[in-house]
Amino acid sequence: MTGSEPRTAPSAAPLTGSAAPCWVTLMTRDLQAAQRFYAGVLGWSFRPGRLGAEFSVARRGDIPVAGIFAVSSAYQVAVAWTPYFAVADADVAASRVRERSGTVAVGPLTLGKGRGVLASDRDGAAFGLWERTEPAASPPAPDDHAHAWLRLRTRNAFDAAIFYGGVLEWANGRPGCCDVAYEGEEVIVRCGGRPLARISSGAVEAAVDPLVRPHWQVQFPVEDVPVTVAAAGRQGGSLVEERSVLGGREATLRDPDGALFTVTDVRGPAGPGS
Repeated sequence: MTGSEPRTAPSAAPLTGSAAPCWVTLMTRDLQAAQRFYAGVLGWSFRPGRLGAEFSVARRGDIPVAGIFAVSSAYQVAVAWTPYFAVADADVAASRVRERSGTVAVGPLTLGKGRGVLASDRDGAAFGLWERTEPAASPPAPDDHAHAWLRLRTRNAFDAAIFYGGVLEWANGRPGCCDVAYEGEEVIVRCGGRPLARISSGAVEAAVDPLVRPHWQVQFPVEDVPVTVAAAGRQGGSLVEERSVLGGREATLRDPDGALFTVTDVRGPAGPGS
């Protein structure tokens, strides 16, 4: 069985709806090819988005899962999965990135129902900012299922938590903000009491291997990791790394256009107890 339907329903922060803390987007070269691959591997369906013919929204049932955007090969944009974090004001958040020695590459730009920014932190990990300017039209993810979560592999988890906390106003004491907890050697980010992301140390900024360099890893829950890996191979993707982790297994895959993503049967970003 393929598709993002894990045996044990995770309880992670939703990525859809007006209160969602995050959204994930794939930049690719061929929209139709990407849709065929992810439909065959993760069981997604697709609907046109509001950003033109080269943008679509991936769905699991009626729930939006991710955005897929095709960019011309003439543009020097990396083929990659990128998280976009919700902010109240894109201009203010972009200024906070610069103030903390991060880089703003694009934006703020008006995109559909909001304004977006593409940036990188001071270690080079790419991420986005999203200011919603219109109400969400789609239902939020159900409480008993999350369709994606995040892990930041960075040089120093403590430093990264300070950077993102300042940019995204984590742990500021205000109602509704995301909380940060230092558990073991990692940082766990929770929004509304539900885990959204893990931040772990050990990345090497100058490493040749993209898995070792600082990066945000988008993880999709699946029922059976080996079955999903096999489906990816049949669809023209490849296995980069498969490993046992606390609570289950995960595999990093490369889609036919080169974008890396991870599939996992672990319940959530904070491990089996999340």
